Amino acid sequence: MKEESTAREARLIDGRQAASRLRAAIAAEVAQLGRDHGAVPGLAVVLVGADPASEVYVRAKGRAMREAGMESHEHRLPADTAQETLLALIDRLNADDRVHGILVQLPLPAQIDTQAVIQAISPDKDVDGFHVLNVGRLALGQQAFVPCTPRGCLMLLRQVLGDLTGKEAVVIGRSDIVGKPMAQLLLGQNCTVTLAHSRTRDLPAVCRRADILVAAVGRPEMVRADWIKPGATVIDVGINRIERDGTSRLTGDVDFAAARGIAGAITPVPGGVGPMTIACLLQNTLDAFRISRRRAAPCHPSSERKPS
Repeated sequence: MKEESTAREARLIDGRQAASRLRAAIAAEVAQLGRDHGAVPGLAVVLVGADPASEVYVRAKGRAMREAGMESHEHRLPADTAQETLLALIDRLNADDRVHGILVQLPLPAQIDTQAVIQAISPDKDVDGFHVLNVGRLALGQQAFVPCTPRGCLMLLRQVLGDLTGKEAVVIGRSDIVGKPMAQLLLGQNCTVTLAHSRTRDLPAVCRRADILVAAVGRPEMVRADWIKPGATVIDVGINRIERDGTSRLTGDVDFAAARGIAGAITPVPGGVGPMTIACLLQNTLDAFRISRRRAAPCHPSSERKPS
């Protein structure tokens, strides 16, 4: 008698669909803001040099802003731009009331100190969430701008799992852009969090404990199926281009084909985390606009307030 197959496939976490819903909600709110206040959020994107990948990202961000009804202010500077010139531009954008968010596309040319540029951006316009004040606020559990990719990952996790309280989470990768803020966000959701990296002892065994596994290392298909706890939710942040058998394709940091038979839910690459990153950039820009409106609102003396 032939045995029935018990193989199953993990639920696909559709980042495109989630991003589309978020962008539609943002566009609706931006349209209402325009009707009510005659003003809409504006994002300034600064590109230094002509890195092909950065060009693609900048075009995609500008298109997404315009589709959401926001203003996109693009500033393109030559690759030999002096640091002082870039800092002067940031000073002007900090003072520009039409600009609510500032994003300097990374990487920057070698003659520019990246940290000096990031710290020059007003924390209230730091929609990338890289300024030291936003990093510190996130660590303390205070309101902060959160880097777009980790914010998108958390939205996808909440969509699949709801309340994350008590889940054991493992984040592979300790970058300032994804790994560290992702760990802080999960901690804020009452997860038990392990931040793993290249020097973690017996990394596969650490990963097998995870109810939630976030891979953000930039190494194609590093996470094998036998690293994954059966039924775990896997968020693959990696985007790697590999050449195989004369063809080129994108792959994540997880061996997707094998992992899909073990995980309970998993993000594909492409179509998983990537679309959420730009959608969360729109959300951060909208949040920055709200902050600017609150600060511009007139303050009334306490004697004029209505009694409670």
